[in-house]
Amino acid sequence: MKEYEIVIIGVGPAGLQAAIHSARRKHKVLLLGKLESSALYHAHIENYFGFREKVQGQELLLAGLDAAKKFGADFIEEDVVKIEILEQGDFKLETEKGTVIRTKALILALGVKKKKKIFKNEDSFIGKGISYCVDCDAWFYKNKRVAVIGDGSAALHGAMTLSKFASKVYLIFLKELDDIIEELKNSPIELIFQKPVEILGEEEVRGLRFEGDLVIEVDGIFIELGAKGPLELLAPLGIELDPETFSYVKVDKKMQTNISGIFACGDLTGPPLQLAKAVGEGCIAGISASDYIKSLQKASK
Repeated sequence: MKEYEIVIIGVGPAGLQAAIHSARRKHKVLLLGKLESSALYHAHIENYFGFREKVQGQELLLAGLDAAKKFGADFIEEDVVKIEILEQGDFKLETEKGTVIRTKALILALGVKKKKKIFKNEDSFIGKGISYCVDCDAWFYKNKRVAVIGDGSAALHGAMTLSKFASKVYLIFLKELDDIIEELKNSPIELIFQKPVEILGEEEVRGLRFEGDLVIEVDGIFIELGAKGPLELLAPLGIELDPETFSYVKVDKKMQTNISGIFACGDLTGPPLQLAKAVGEGCIAGISASDYIKSLQKASK
């Protein structure tokens, strides 16, 4: 198990700025995530202080990562699939590749996950067999047949979790990867690489139709695209969300959530979804996490 004082999940502008500030204060800091997952990665910036000309988001992120590393932060390019609160108040994280990490403070800079529709009639089945959160809804499909549709670590982890509850699990992977096939070789999960085109059912989900003649019967469909979304990861922790939309993490002026030792910053805390806000909140979160670690060290003396 790798141990750190501060772990930052997310390597967008908020997470990188948090890493720069906390690492500069000589803490043992780890960054987790993938640069290309940031909304900034494929964007360009022309409304940010200090830049006369348009700058590419990828360029800014790479510069930010270099700065965080220069100040001593470690970087693991893996998605987090599970977070637990330990009895001692520390946090345990597990990544898509099985890396286990323990930390005393956690900074959430995951951004927001935009739902992409796969089916035209998807919205009409939400709550009637369509779900976007395995950790939230797996229990409702005990001894039932389910399908997981995705293209990354969230789908793989979701299918593995559901295999502990459901009688049958289909994993419909939208891109063919040899390592996925190898990982599921001795698993009861059935892989399907054909493209799903239609949800079957009237009042509730009853099945899936694929390109060609394939039809499968299922009671539920979980859509898990990319990495695990912020709300899916945070649901088991009891982190308070904004009372109006329940879409963003609620924080105070120090970027502290309602859970001691967990901070949040950037798009995850709500609009405006702007680079300037993300960097400013990342700065505050990094300093606040540092102060939190110092308070723990002082209390232990």
